[in-house]
Amino acid sequence: MKSDFNILIVDDEEGHLRLIEKNLRRAGIENRIQFFKDGQTILDFLFCTVKNGDEKAEKSKSYLLLLDIRMPRISGEEVLVKIKADPELRKIPVIILTTVNDPEEVERCHLLGCNNYIPKPALYDDFEKTLEYLGLFLSIIKVPHVKLNGGGGGI
Repeated sequence: MKSDFNILIVDDEEGHLRLIEKNLRRAGIENRIQFFKDGQTILDFLFCTVKNGDEKAEKSKSYLLLLDIRMPRISGEEVLVKIKADPELRKIPVIILTTVNDPEEVERCHLLGCNNYIPKPALYDDFEKTLEYLGLFLSIIKVPHVKLNGGGGGI
């Protein structure tokens, strides 16, 4: 099933990116999926400050962000803070998808504005099942459009 929003996945582990995509597709998700290797590249994309050759965000589109916490350059927490501080980008649903399963981290991310927090299970079969459930969830939600101004709100 395809909804009218792009799924943005930010994770520095190439294997996790492919595993997430594979299992979302297996769960029937047909949405466009875009990958980002760290916090800086997703911020560049969303705030329209991409480098030459990099893909630019559409001016008016719905996005859903699957965000890892522990990443190089800029952490997932910092990304979350910057997105939720922007009056337009704060509408983007952010689902933390990370190996960190610390109750304090879960609370901190929710206080910073994440919509959901999903720990990545260590066992492959459990991870696969978690992504299947996530895919079912993504197939029924509605995501608002964001209007990007080309210059973003500054990062």
